[in-house]
Amino acid sequence: MGIDSSSIISSSAKIHPSVDVGPFCIIGDNVELGEGTSVLSHAIIKGPTKVGKNNIIYQFSSIGEDTPDKKYNGEHTKLIIGDNNTFREGVTIHRGTIQDKGITEIGNDNLLMAYTHVAHDCLIGNNNVFANNAGLAGHVIIGDFVVMGGYSAVHQFCRLGDHSFVGMNTSITMDIPAFLKVASNPARILGLNSVGMTRNEISNDSISILKKAFKLVYKKQLKLDEAIQRLEIMMSETNSIHLETFIKSIQTSSRGILR
Repeated sequence: MGIDSSSIISSSAKIHPSVDVGPFCIIGDNVELGEGTSVLSHAIIKGPTKVGKNNIIYQFSSIGEDTPDKKYNGEHTKLIIGDNNTFREGVTIHRGTIQDKGITEIGNDNLLMAYTHVAHDCLIGNNNVFANNAGLAGHVIIGDFVVMGGYSAVHQFCRLGDHSFVGMNTSITMDIPAFLKVASNPARILGLNSVGMTRNEISNDSISILKKAFKLVYKKQLKLDEAIQRLEIMMSETNSIHLETFIKSIQTSSRGILR
């Protein structure tokens, strides 16, 4: 552990003694690196940025840079990163803008593969996987246990619900409810992400309930309000926490769900 002599570290950076910074890195003003984090080589971290514990940042990544959004005028905005995340080669993550909450935030236990891009004001939950060249535009919200295939892209202000799956080279312009699987360009609904749910130990009973819920929204040709009413009846009968997540991911959509 230690800081390579070829790296440039700002005097205002706060770096835990256990942090490893490899060769030719630049750690800028107002950067905080938490316990056990490793910055391998040729990476740039610009503040204000707070990085939690046990993260790994691979070579040529750019973390916490100013957004290229034309409205940005040098305001004090932040990037906050949780614990146990892996940022592979060439990942780019921008800080927020004052037009939103001024914060880009990434949770815990996420894997961002090579050349993933996270734009300004995105909010990313926990246990997500972004394959190579996946891209998020500004103000995107990603839930938990989401998988994005390679070369997939999400339009600004869209939301991806918990346990959703996005296939390779998919273009998303509307919100994706929780537990759904989408693919193609433009995106289309393929069904439930049953494989992902099983891998994440969601019970067969819960999956069966979600299959019924999916049919109400996508197969019965009901208006969305009518489908939600029936879902709420199901919720009162089953008290399923996963069904509740599915319903909320629809009700909280501001852009409109893909249907």
